[in-house]
Amino acid sequence: MKRSSPMCLPSIETRRFEVPDHLLDMKERGGIAIIKMADGSSGMHAVFEPGWTWEIDEKPLLGSPDACPMRHIGYCISGRLVVRMTDTGIETRISTGDFFEIPPGHDGYVDGNDRVELILFAPPDPPR
Repeated sequence: MKRSSPMCLPSIETRRFEVPDHLLDMKERGGIAIIKMADGSSGMHAVFEPGWTWEIDEKPLLGSPDACPMRHIGYCISGRLVVRMTDTGIETRISTGDFFEIPPGHDGYVDGNDRVELILFAPPDPPR
């Protein structure tokens, strides 16, 4: 039986959202802390305050695309978020405890008077 040397063993990587690699600051309406792992995957902690809308608070930070160009996989820690697919107008409510997948081409808004808190995951970018 062949044994691996300690140098070849994979290591565990940990990161904290309190020390993000990038922060999308939406001032009084919230923000998104983004961390990147060594393999290129990323995690995001999003906080959206009551009154937050993608159109007003996030769109300008992304260069003002027609809709959010990203795919999101995540978990809703708290609150209610309405996500609308811009091509069909179909709205989906995401609430506390939901695990979700949102394709590109959407916008959204906080539904109600409670803060929305999400954890989002993204795989590494594909090689070019």
